[in-house]
Amino acid sequence: MSEGQGSTMEIGLIGLGKMGGNMRERMRQAGHTVIGYDRNHEIADVGSLTELVDAFTTSPRVVWVMVPAGDPTRETVKELGGLLSAGDVVVDGGNSRFTDDKINADHLAEKGIGYVDAGVSGGIWGLKNGYALMVGGEEENVAKVKPFFDALKPEGDYGYVHAGPVGAGHFAKMVHNGIEYGMMQAYAEGYELLMAADVVQDVPGVLKSWQEGTVVRSWLLDLLVNALEEDPNLDDIKGYVNDSGEGRWTIEEAINHAVPVPVLAASLFARFSSRQEDSPAMKAVAALRNQFGGHATTKVGKEATAAHLGGPGDTIDS
Repeated sequence: MSEGQGSTMEIGLIGLGKMGGNMRERMRQAGHTVIGYDRNHEIADVGSLTELVDAFTTSPRVVWVMVPAGDPTRETVKELGGLLSAGDVVVDGGNSRFTDDKINADHLAEKGIGYVDAGVSGGIWGLKNGYALMVGGEEENVAKVKPFFDALKPEGDYGYVHAGPVGAGHFAKMVHNGIEYGMMQAYAEGYELLMAADVVQDVPGVLKSWQEGTVVRSWLLDLLVNALEEDPNLDDIKGYVNDSGEGRWTIEEAINHAVPVPVLAASLFARFSSRQEDSPAMKAVAALRNQFGGHATTKVGKEATAAHLGGPGDTIDS
């Protein structure tokens, strides 16, 4: 950046949604000039990528991309490659697959433009608490972005790592999200078991009691407690859960590296189960139990039928 700017530096930010918009605000609070572009012109500072690049008054330029992974990111990076100059840096802070990073970096390198991949965690709370940042790229390029990483990260010694070369940041974030799947599933299963047992009369209170002094305390637990305080029985939420793609990629990489990840895999498959109104697999299990053991089946819209041939303690398989 140009000398004489002090701590005030310029950055372009593309994508001003829930994450990007808060990131723009946090960097501005740190004294940086943020030129924001979004397809929603009502929240944008400029009307196009060309205007964004032309708005810089210093160089080299740093442009941070926060758009959906896949084609939207790839196309944005390609367009920036035609607008930026040698020495500038593009940061992909979205949830791109790490294999895309080398392709993007190689494309920009042909024009002397640097590339940094940044895994960003913090969600809608990042504006207040800061964002955890996992970064991949060459030292020279990372250094050009470092003032903005310092503005975005939480205060203190933690929350930022230069994880390795191009791709390392998004790989680290992918594994982070895979772990997140497993942790959320564990809390969810514990919650369901507490709800199912009549002996526990204050399930939200039990979870709240775990927030201090226990080995299972975490920010995710805090967020579950928050959700239950708003809706104690989660009556307003349907048990349908999407996945961002990073859980799948984590499992694929575990297979590629022959690393056993049974908890992470099970948590991903549990999300698939949540999308089934009536599981075909469980239909088959019910049919098999009826065939070999005469266990009751439940017809659609009816009560259980087909009498169980045995009783409690019998030897017929489950």
